[in-house]
Amino acid sequence: MNLPIIAVFCGGTSPEREVSLGSGRACATALVRSFPTRLFELTADALPVGLDPARHVVFSTLHGTFGEDGGMQRLLDAAGVTYAGCDAASSAFTMDKTRTKQAAAARGVRVAQGVVFTATEKPSAEALVTQLGEQVVLKPNDQGSSVGLSLTSTTAELVEALARVTPGTWLAEPRIVGRELSVGVLRGTAMGVVEIRPKSGVYDYASKYTKGATEYFAPAPLDAGTTVSVLRAAETAYAACGCRDYSRVDFILGEKNELYLLEINTLPGMKETSLLPMSARCAGMDFTALVRELVSPALGRFHAAVAAQKS
Repeated sequence: MNLPIIAVFCGGTSPEREVSLGSGRACATALVRSFPTRLFELTADALPVGLDPARHVVFSTLHGTFGEDGGMQRLLDAAGVTYAGCDAASSAFTMDKTRTKQAAAARGVRVAQGVVFTATEKPSAEALVTQLGEQVVLKPNDQGSSVGLSLTSTTAELVEALARVTPGTWLAEPRIVGRELSVGVLRGTAMGVVEIRPKSGVYDYASKYTKGATEYFAPAPLDAGTTVSVLRAAETAYAACGCRDYSRVDFILGEKNELYLLEINTLPGMKETSLLPMSARCAGMDFTALVRELVSPALGRFHAAVAAQKS
């Protein structure tokens, strides 16, 4: 059986382009150890020249708008190209933080109640404080990598944060003080729990991508019962949103041990030091083995399609 070429997508046009470039290069380096591999660095919201549905299986590391929100997935579907990861519907669904939390909450996963609004119809700071309290998290409803994240402690700070809101849909939530946790889910099964401890106290873009700004504990130092609860909640949220192949599920564990879902990331950072690989290492899987497992279901779909065409 001839192996298809793994087409690794990276770059893209979103604010997370630089993060994606790092993910793509790391994954291509790992994948080439097991498969014929080609790295495609994208600069437009379009399929790259040279992509062939009869020869390529796509492994995308595009993050954020268009790459992760179902846009690229719809193009691949229309072109008949097999790809790893969530399909177009679940990609679009999970990019919307509010819809993700509603679906998970319907399955019993705890979520923080928030206020969704557009930049053109912003609530007043006073109205948000009345509903949520002064400790507020303000973030885009459909971005990753903590792009646009603001944490406020006073009404005056919230006024300033609202003034910085750019076009789009936004989400305001009460700030939950606690421990940030992340779990990789592979084919519906949760791997290890990773704890994230930013030295600034806020896991924002700078804390994520500045060397030494954050400590990571993998596995997270949790008691056995809490660990099991986090793993089960990750699997439940993944299933509730119709995820496929793999995703990363993020939580915050409150001071009274209440677990709240933050979001699901369907195309998470994929450098060796990223959270999904950390979670996999907790389960005894190194980076090369992980990327091989991530692409494996797509290879199965590719070969099934080829066999169906021949029959």
